[in-house]
Amino acid sequence: MSETLEPALPDDLDEQAERLMRRLCEKDLKVATAESCTGGMLAALLTDIEGAGHGFERGFVTYTKEAKSELLGIPDDLLNRNNAVSAIVAKAMAAGALKRSSADISISVTGFAGPGGEGDEEGLVHMALARHGCDIRHREEHFGAVGRGVIRVKSLQAMLEMLEQSFEAE
Repeated sequence: MSETLEPALPDDLDEQAERLMRRLCEKDLKVATAESCTGGMLAALLTDIEGAGHGFERGFVTYTKEAKSELLGIPDDLLNRNNAVSAIVAKAMAAGALKRSSADISISVTGFAGPGGEGDEEGLVHMALARHGCDIRHREEHFGAVGRGVIRVKSLQAMLEMLEQSFEAE
C-alpha cells in the first residue's frame, strides 16, 4: 500500500494567513469558512495564528450534499439540480456560512482535489466569498491533475487572495 503525504504548506502561505488575520483583527472583523475539498485546512491555517483567534468565527466542513444542506441550509433541490462542484453551490455555501454564523465575511470552496467520477475534471475548484452588504464573489480555478495535496494548497492560496482582495473594495 503506497502512502500519499500532503505537501508541507509553503512559508509564504503562513505569512499570508498571518497578515490576513492581523488585518481582520485590526478591523474587528470575523471570518467563517465553508470547506469541502480542503477538508478544514483553511480553518486550521487561520486558527494557527497566535494572538489572532478573535478574527476567526467558525468553520464548516461540508464534504457531502447532506452536510451542505444540514449545516449551511442549502436547499436540497439546488444541490440535486446542480453539481456539488459548481459556482452556484460555492456561492450558496458562502451565503449559508455567513447566515449561520456571526461572521462578517465567509469563504467557501468546493472542488475535485483528486480523480472524480466520469466527466469530473480533476483540479476544478470553485470558491466564493460573501460579505455583508456586498455581492458574492466567485472564483473558478482549473489546477489540473497535479495531485490532491497540490490542489488543496493551491486552493488555500486562492482563498487567501480572495480574502485579501475583499479589503480592496473598502
